[in-house]
Amino acid sequence: MHRSLFLENDAPGFRASLRELDDAALGEHAADGNVVVRISHSTLNYKDGLAITNRSPVVRKWPMVPGIDGAGIVESSDDPRWKAGDAVILNGWGVGETHWGCLSQKARLKGDWLVRLPDGLGPAQAMAIGTAGYTAMLCAMALEREGVKPDQGEVLVTGAAGGVGSVAIAILAARGFRVVASTGRPEEADYLKSLGAADIVERKALSEPGKPLQRERWAGVVDAVGSHTLANACAQTRYRGTVAACGLAQGMDFPASVAPFILRGVRLIGVDSVMCPRGERETAWANLARELDRDRLAAMTTTIGLADALGAAGDVLAGKVRGRIVVDVNR
Repeated sequence: MHRSLFLENDAPGFRASLRELDDAALGEHAADGNVVVRISHSTLNYKDGLAITNRSPVVRKWPMVPGIDGAGIVESSDDPRWKAGDAVILNGWGVGETHWGCLSQKARLKGDWLVRLPDGLGPAQAMAIGTAGYTAMLCAMALEREGVKPDQGEVLVTGAAGGVGSVAIAILAARGFRVVASTGRPEEADYLKSLGAADIVERKALSEPGKPLQRERWAGVVDAVGSHTLANACAQTRYRGTVAACGLAQGMDFPASVAPFILRGVRLIGVDSVMCPRGERETAWANLARELDRDRLAAMTTTIGLADALGAAGDVLAGKVRGRIVVDVNR
């Protein structure tokens, strides 16, 4: 038996609860997995919040165990790349949406989806990073590939007090950038500066409709918000600057003009963490293990128990959560 968050949506309606599940349920509902992992830690991402509250059709197969992230120890494996005792990380791949996920003490996963836990990171630290932090690193890598350097000007991070934003600030500041953080929570200014932000921009300055071209400011942008915020960020990006877009907290729309792209050569790079190829994942995690300051990581992290995740999911969607939430599934 193992404890899991359990989502149901049938004739009586949607329910989210904490359940004791027989291990045989993994074979029934996650039969295409070939590695059983004893999960020690997971995390709450925005997508997990949507699934647990059923506010968006994230889950496409019922019943479902949510949790797009997990870290733990391999218990058994039919994949030759993994053996009992290996420490592994899982991010994305539709887990928690179409395949039972990791807000659970056990998960049956595909070996192709797993990444080895890097030396120097514990499972709780890996989940403090989670998909949000791993996505932030993918964005930083995208800016690097496009040639954005600290001496070219400021970089903007939107949704700065959230998971992606918090880690992005810490990464980019450590790489020598002058980071400007955009947030709708001015009370978090000291927190954001403790992560490395040099300045704070009020969210409203970016979230309202704006002109197609605005005063050039940003050499690079990490945007986790979308909609008008992304459009304004592009309109303010300097000549041949780069915008890495990875989120849609404000909306999926993009009410923008082609002007920044054809008149200033601005590059808009979409960053996907869910289906990202293994090689790029491994590079991102190696970078995180090497670059991310552990004290800053701890400062942005709150740890809760598995049952607490049911209530915390709504707080994540409401933007009430600072930084990252780690879920200790055995607590």
